[in-house]
Amino acid sequence: MSQENKTKRPSLEEEKVVILRAQSGDRAAAEQLYSWFGLQIFRSVILARLPDVDHAEDVLWDTFRIVFEKIEQFQNFDRSIFFWIRRIAINLVIDTYRKRVKQSKIAESILARDALSEVMSVPESSPDQGLIDKDARSLIELSLSRLHTRYAQALRLRLLEDKDREECADIMGVRVGNFDVIFHRACVAFRDNYPP
Repeated sequence: MSQENKTKRPSLEEEKVVILRAQSGDRAAAEQLYSWFGLQIFRSVILARLPDVDHAEDVLWDTFRIVFEKIEQFQNFDRSIFFWIRRIAINLVIDTYRKRVKQSKIAESILARDALSEVMSVPESSPDQGLIDKDARSLIELSLSRLHTRYAQALRLRLLEDKDREECADIMGVRVGNFDVIFHRACVAFRDNYPP
């Protein structure tokens, strides 16, 4: 985003001419649309909502890729195309945040499972395997007993009983999103309480 755009804002009529050319496959018209709106979309729409420059640049690239792929669908010449481009950019920013949340939840689940398996795992060749498993279970149960009952229930359902998120939420009488919050907080609480 090093290129400054000092071009004045086009009139609706100028926009219409360029959009029609872009719809017929004119690359120069597509470049003109980018030069008119690229920097403004980047600064005022994307970067304002996603203050990570690298991710914001990716979103800008995706925004104009979609604009040029779907330019033929644009028909509202009573209003600047800026607002159509802006909507695409905002949707992509929202998608970026959703991906981050999903990745964070997956990572949290993996970390919780790893922590649990680390606590419970011992070499298979150990003659004391049964005793070690019993000790580990009793430490886990003691730690779970120190947690809020809903946190303990969420961990038991998801990790010990290996139920999926939807089933856990149903058993606990909450929505899946609420269960995810409870589960995340339970993992944090468990880490603070284990070993007892």
